[in-house]
Formats: sequence, C-alpha cells, structure tokens
Amino acid sequence: MNRQTLKTLENCYKQHSLGAGNPQEVDLSTSWQPELLPDRCLRSVGREQAAQGNYTEAIALLSHLIDRHPDNAIDYNNRGLVYFQSGQLLSAIADYDKAIRLDPQLASAYNNRANFYAAKGHLSVALFDYDRALDLNPSYVRGWINRGITLRDLKRYEEAIENLDFALYLGQLQANIYAERGRTYHLWGDWNLAIADYGRALTYIERHQVPNSAVDYTRLRLQVDTWLAQLLRPLSS
Repeated sequence: MNRQTLKTLENCYKQHSLGAGNPQEVDLSTSWQPELLPDRCLRSVGREQAAQGNYTEAIALLSHLIDRHPDNAIDYNNRGLVYFQSGQLLSAIADYDKAIRLDPQLASAYNNRANFYAAKGHLSVALFDYDRALDLNPSYVRGWINRGITLRDLKRYEEAIENLDFALYLGQLQANIYAERGRTYHLWGDWNLAIADYGRALTYIERHQVPNSAVDYTRLRLQVDTWLAQLLRPLSS
C-alpha cells in the first residue's frame, strides 16, 4: 500500500478511533492496518482507488473486505469489476461467478459478467446475461446501454436503437446514451441522425462537465470527437 493511499485512509482511521471512544492518533508512516477500518471506509477508499486507476490498492482493500465477509456477493462483484478494469479477466470472471452463486438476484453481477463475455467476443452469451440483469432490474440503465451496444456489434441495429431509446427514457447517463445511439446510427448508415446525436452528446457534456465533478466526461468527449471526425471525413472529401 503506497503512501498516497495511506494518507487517504488517515481520516477513516481517525473516525474509527473516535467512534470507539479512543481518539488516539494512528501511525500510518510505516504500515497500514485495514482491520482497524470500518467496512464503509474500505469500500469508499476502494472505489476511489479504482477510479484513479490504482487497481492493486483497490483490489487489496476489497480483498480484505472479502476476508472479513466471505459471503458478501457485492464485494466479490466489486472486486471482479476492478480485476476487469485492470485486464485480469480470469480473476474477474471468477469473482462474478462467485457473486452470482452467493446472490442469484444481483443484477449488476450479471451485467458485469455480460461485459466480460462481450469483451471476449461471446456476444450471444453476453446477451443472455444482460437479459437476466434486466429481468431482475428493468430500470438498470447501464444494462440497457450495454445490451444496445452488444446488439449493435451483432449488426442488429434496429433492436440496438430500441434499447438505447428506452435507456434514454430512464433519464440517466444521457451523454453516454446519445453517444452510443449516434454510433449506432453511424454504423447503420443514417449519418444525419448520427451527427445529431453526436451533437447532443457533446452539448450535454459541455453543460455538465465542471471542475472537480464526480463525473469525468474527458474520455467520452474524446470518443465522440473521434467518431464524429470519422463520419465527417468522407463528407468533406
């Protein structure tokens, strides 16, 4: 565990000590003691570390949670997601499978496992897991988006648009949905609708991207700019 992570954990240690009626300072300069941290701190800091790309630290924190609660499906699912983000796909699928065995009603685990299958090119298997996730949670926006992307990869463009339209109706992740719907129209050959949706995505990003926001649209903006440039290049030649 690096010193930057230790510094992030400092407030959790202090809060834990105060909560126990024991306000002594905890020395973080030489080692860290995750057993002193409450679950919520391990989960919170684990999410922060994963968001910053510090996957080894995030996995260490989540692994400690799993040691503490070996039957908690959510912790396995979260660690699987970090494994997936770090490219450790075999470890990711093992954690997703374990999460589903522990809690067959955990929609996000089916969605994450479907993402794994889609990344491996097993698109029909991925659709099966997306369907299971959406059966369990019909308002799961990411599930609808991911299902739409997979249908697009299968060149089932009309169905993909229907999925993305429904995701848009749910009122979350609009920039992502406009971008993916634009890409679908683009590949389907309806360039006017594609340009319109790319424009909507960029406008939404422009309005909602603020400094220190919890949502960083940098990668999405770059992706939309790339897709739009690909579309406009033949039009200008």
